[in-house]
Amino acid sequence: MNYIEVTVTFSQTEPWKEIFTTLLADIGFESFMDGTENELLAYIQEKQYDEDLLREILTNHAFKVELSYKSAKIESQDWNSVWESNYAPVMIQDRCYIRAPFHESRPDVEFEIVIEPKMSFGTAHHETTSMMIEYLLETDVKGKSLLDMGAGTGILAILAHKKGAFPIVAIDNDEWAYRNNVENNAKNGIDDMTVILGDANDIPTGSFDIIFANINRNILYNDIPSYAAVLKPGGLLFLSGFYVEQDLEILQERCLEFGITYLDNKEKKRWAAVRFNG
Repeated sequence: MNYIEVTVTFSQTEPWKEIFTTLLADIGFESFMDGTENELLAYIQEKQYDEDLLREILTNHAFKVELSYKSAKIESQDWNSVWESNYAPVMIQDRCYIRAPFHESRPDVEFEIVIEPKMSFGTAHHETTSMMIEYLLETDVKGKSLLDMGAGTGILAILAHKKGAFPIVAIDNDEWAYRNNVENNAKNGIDDMTVILGDANDIPTGSFDIIFANINRNILYNDIPSYAAVLKPGGLLFLSGFYVEQDLEILQERCLEFGITYLDNKEKKRWAAVRFNG
């Protein structure tokens, strides 16, 4: 599977880098990295890339910022070298250490997760993933059933497994992410997690104590009824992948339609992670 790498260069980064990350996510871009100080690197499957739509967004004169962009095809076999040159290990709350196989191990840390950094969103570098990890570290999941939607690399599901959650179902609609999740489970010694290539329509019959969904506002808005249908009474729903200012109130109201109530939220660089009660 080939990807398109789009490099957007801004005359000033705040708040434009975060704003355009959200806008590009809404049109199918699924992974983001910082380039130089003024650059945003965005990745989308080649088959989903629409340059006319991208140009329309980036040249919107309502945005008072100067920017330019360039695009390049990233061959599947080149992705590891791209990541290895940019990927650094991450420590969350001094309790969870996320590293690639080419980094040194940290057996002194409570939870160590090995992630093969391929073309999958969710390596704890982005604010949304790190906040969801924080929520997971703060939540008692032992012996509880858990659903991870938009699982990406599987990092949340893997941490939940290490904390004793069971059974766990991880779902992603991208084949590359699905395969990466399966591979990362093996690297972390996990052989009893259900990993599904699909979307909210493929959630197994049953119910869950805890649901994590780190995607984007539009998909979350559409899928909340599906989450509500399988969330146990009193269960916890965690959402991320959107902004506090533009999106939080919209998703709060959407959840309330289905009897899911807001508890609290985290915020990093205007990104939100939210905890709801079913």
